[in-house]
Amino acid sequence: MAKDRVDAGRGRRGDVVKKSKASKSKTPFYAGIAVVALVGVGALAYVSSRPRNVATTVDPKIAAGDTVARGYLLGKPDAPVQVIEFADFECPACAQFATLAEPDIKKRLIDTGIISYRFHDFPLAMHRNTWPAHNAAACADEQGKFWEMHDQLFNQQDRWNGQATSRPKSQFESYARAIGLNVDQWEACYDARKYESRIRASEALATKSGASQTPTFIIGTKMVGGSISFDRFKAMVDSALALVPRDSATKGGVGGDTAVKQPVPTKGASGS
Repeated sequence: MAKDRVDAGRGRRGDVVKKSKASKSKTPFYAGIAVVALVGVGALAYVSSRPRNVATTVDPKIAAGDTVARGYLLGKPDAPVQVIEFADFECPACAQFATLAEPDIKKRLIDTGIISYRFHDFPLAMHRNTWPAHNAAACADEQGKFWEMHDQLFNQQDRWNGQATSRPKSQFESYARAIGLNVDQWEACYDARKYESRIRASEALATKSGASQTPTFIIGTKMVGGSISFDRFKAMVDSALALVPRDSATKGGVGGDTAVKQPVPTKGASGS
């Protein structure tokens, strides 16, 4: 009995010792978790507090003075506020902007003569099918329907992007038919990569202008990257418009009822 009690006592004491050792051995583990948690909280705090889509001041003449990279114009070329977009047709953020913000921008800012909107190709190497997409759009522009193809490509991006297919041409051809192109002419242009040099010129202009992501916008003298909301876009346009001399704004068709009555080109061919 005594032996049993001793053994039992030893057993209990041994168990206590083992728990103590286990507790000590787990101390660094829990300390590590605490450190990771603190780092995570700090990172989240930084991300949530840092400014997003920060606008920087640029010289718009860098882009405006390039006669090779013409881009594709929507609206009046002499509108008081000039806007440039550098975009990639396979970029999800570009598609988000094109489908969510761009319809309001066209209706409220382009069609009213407030801004001139110029799209420039900025295909990124990370996107497998983006060059064929830009090629498809350039060949649609040859027949005066760049913007119609632009809308098809962004609205149906999930059907032709690099995750969906390795052969996007058939999708692009269906869009060419849908928007009323001469498909034989479009296909000949597409297969020949007829406007590759023009796309490369816009790509080079994007880099020269300081664009580092897609989409990137130059609104007046401010550059901002990312898929910004319509409200943010309009606020930047308003700021740019405030810097325009009043007589220039009036000549551009802005001011009172006359802005709405101005005949404005809609989705047409490339810029002048």
